[in-house]
Amino acid sequence: MTPDRRLDERRQRALTRYYLAAGAGGLAVGVHTTQFAIHDPGVGLYGPVLALAAATIAEHESTSRDPVVRIAGIVGDIPQATTEATLAVDLGYHVGLVDLRHAAGASDDHMIEHIRAVAEIIPVMGFYLQPAVGGHDLPYRFWRRLAELDRLVALKIAPFDRYRTLDVARAVADAGRGDDVALYTGNDDHIVLDLLTPLQLGGGAALHVVGGVLGQWAVWTKHATDLLAECRRIVTHRLPIPPRLLTIAAQLTDANGAIFDTAHGYAGCIPGIQEILCRQGLLAGSWTLHPDETLSPGQSDEIDRVVLAYPHLTDDAFVAEHRDDWLA
Repeated sequence: MTPDRRLDERRQRALTRYYLAAGAGGLAVGVHTTQFAIHDPGVGLYGPVLALAAATIAEHESTSRDPVVRIAGIVGDIPQATTEATLAVDLGYHVGLVDLRHAAGASDDHMIEHIRAVAEIIPVMGFYLQPAVGGHDLPYRFWRRLAELDRLVALKIAPFDRYRTLDVARAVADAGRGDDVALYTGNDDHIVLDLLTPLQLGGGAALHVVGGVLGQWAVWTKHATDLLAECRRIVTHRLPIPPRLLTIAAQLTDANGAIFDTAHGYAGCIPGIQEILCRQGLLAGSWTLHPDETLSPGQSDEIDRVVLAYPHLTDDAFVAEHRDDWLA
């Protein structure tokens, strides 16, 4: 955002270029880290932000051999969600990540029909959003029914809860969809172990988390893609897990606690992410669409602490080398 809280297209474009240059295999746009407020018709930024990201991805793909998965966040009741899904398809997005925050307290039947309506327009990624930032608890029976939906191609598992994470994976296994529904971690507090753990939850083959759709990976993204590649290599070749990765797992969770502001119930989550990007010179400020959404008391000091303690988790040198080109 600019200081007057308008879309800063130059820096938004630079941010997308950064993620792609860092090796991200896809981008999720219009999700929590983007700011859910862009979906508000009165704000009017959903279409412009998705279009800008799509154009920047196309620019990248014109000189790269690797296609980029385009994921569009989809929110609201069925009329809004289907309208957003149609726009996403028109802009070249491949998958709709369906947020069910508005459906708190609704029946399983209603939520399944909601997702089915979106899936008729665009293949869908299911989304278990943690209650602390607007989600709600969803039982195994819901995920088991969702796993049977033909147009479900992926699940983002982000309840920040081990029991609920296993509910989702077990539902996919029990539905026999382990081979065609990709599991992504959204548990920013458990990234490395989610990526490394074989989920043997029944009599069938073990399931594996194939990647992450993570707010934490909106910063220090070059390190994130390197870490993902190492974890995937270990899982694919069934290699021993080096103790170093278990140490990094704990360090990354500690860093996430500062950036996401767990001390204040995630109130400073988005400002914390933007603070890192500001310090790297990618953003001009940590302004959001909500003027009262700022760093929490003591959060800047906590970010100072983890940056000093874990410099190997950052990608400051990579950003400094390429930042001017991305901002051009």
